[in-house]
Amino acid sequence: MTIKEYIDAQDESVRERLGQIYACIQHAIPEAQERMSWQMPTFWKGRNIIHFAPAKKHIGIYPGAEAVEAFQDRLKGYKTSKGAIQLPNDKELPLDLVADIAKWSYERNKK
Repeated sequence: MTIKEYIDAQDESVRERLGQIYACIQHAIPEAQERMSWQMPTFWKGRNIIHFAPAKKHIGIYPGAEAVEAFQDRLKGYKTSKGAIQLPNDKELPLDLVADIAKWSYERNKK
């Protein structure tokens, strides 16, 4: 399954938001390979760089614990846990922040 097919298979209520996150990450790190990993859309370069997936009330972004820590000041107002960021479905997507996290994660983890 491709990332596009994955997004198309999701509930209509989140497809547009998932598409925005996908395009944002794709634009931020075009050198990364796209694949499905852990049943989530994943950008990869020698290892998993960043994943994303919908949940009931949010979209989860999974860049790893180091990225969450590095961006903790900009992530105030978002629920985070070790390696995960929740972007609530009732708030505007912080696409600039997502792009910055993707770029940082790519540079930090590419091999």
